[in-house]
Amino acid sequence: MIPRGFEKPLYILPFDHRGSFETGMFGWHGELNPAQTADIAAAKQVIYDGFQQAVAGGVPREKAGILVDEQFGAEILRDALAKGFQFACPAEKSGQEEFDFEYGEDFEAHIEAFDPTFSKVLVRYNPEGDRALNARQSGRLRRLSDYLQRANRSLFMFEMLVPPEKQQLAQVDGDKSTYDLQIRPQLMERAILELQDAGVEPDIWKIEGLDRRADCEKMVATARRNGRTKVGCIVLGRGENEEKVREWLSTAAGVDGFIGFAVGRTDFWDPLVGLRDSRLTRDAAVAKIAARYREFVDLFEEARAKPVAK
Repeated sequence: MIPRGFEKPLYILPFDHRGSFETGMFGWHGELNPAQTADIAAAKQVIYDGFQQAVAGGVPREKAGILVDEQFGAEILRDALAKGFQFACPAEKSGQEEFDFEYGEDFEAHIEAFDPTFSKVLVRYNPEGDRALNARQSGRLRRLSDYLQRANRSLFMFEMLVPPEKQQLAQVDGDKSTYDLQIRPQLMERAILELQDAGVEPDIWKIEGLDRRADCEKMVATARRNGRTKVGCIVLGRGENEEKVREWLSTAAGVDGFIGFAVGRTDFWDPLVGLRDSRLTRDAAVAKIAARYREFVDLFEEARAKPVAK
């Protein structure tokens, strides 16, 4: 089945991180107690308030969206639905090398309970990696893809990471930046082809940033092949520093088919750490998140408007 696709501008503030909040932000390990769960939920509310402040301050509502998890953000999801925001909810278990459903066989009921605009998965898929692993993942992802098309409700947002295999890193003497530039783009193209051929049909591909316009164009062409003409691509931030994220957004924005971005930690991590350490007030943290999110929106919009150099 041809995916429904999504072609409108889309600027996502993602904060569906779970394990990185538990261990990275707060240093907690093991099962959380109710107070710890509430603390993470409160931190995510700060991010959501920053998003709402940015929209109130001029980010176009129809282009804005959030990505947050049910575990720590159920109330945010309900509020976003009530207020008419676009929002995405993850379907995957957090921090797993192999994709599997967060709620197992009940995944459909959890999607239907929140009715997100987008149902999102994060998948690590290297076409030169473990073939059995890739096949297992593809099978589960096909189930989700088929369900979403059959239900005709949430659109399918696919976040694809292509972590390097040891032999691939060895080709570039262990330099991950060179891997990102010289090897990863071709692997991403092959991964999209394999997943499509396995019956996995995202409406939006959420992919790692690319340094070259030509590689962005190839990603769009691959995502839209064989009649998938309405499929969109967005750039993910991958927790990179602001300078790198700006480079990726500027490169992608001028390519037809790249409709936006999903940049999270680059927006909210430092403000939340400042709040945690009592260096920032809550209001100041909210304002910083709002300002950074709006900066990236403005950057993408401006880059889209620039004529392409011949």
